[in-house]
Amino acid sequence: MTEEKVKPEKKFSAGAMSASVWVNEGKGKDGEKRKFRTVSLQRSYKDKNDEWQTTSSLRITDLPKASLIINKAYEYLVLKNFDLEEEMVV
Repeated sequence: MTEEKVKPEKKFSAGAMSASVWVNEGKGKDGEKRKFRTVSLQRSYKDKNDEWQTTSSLRITDLPKASLIINKAYEYLVLKNFDLEEEMVV
């Protein structure tokens, strides 16, 4: 039995920075299943063993790229017309 790796719906990158859009499921106030989306932000770097790692900690120089890819993720979600009310999970 092999486990299938969950992949993001969409990914935006600028250099070492990336933002991923994930589709999640939850229940709305009415108890019905709802899909909602989240966005994760990360920076890639090589550690002292020259292996790739990721972190959510950003340096001051990462902020312009982070801003750009967060705006791209927001633009994607808005242009796809995802209804924020439908996606709300409380």
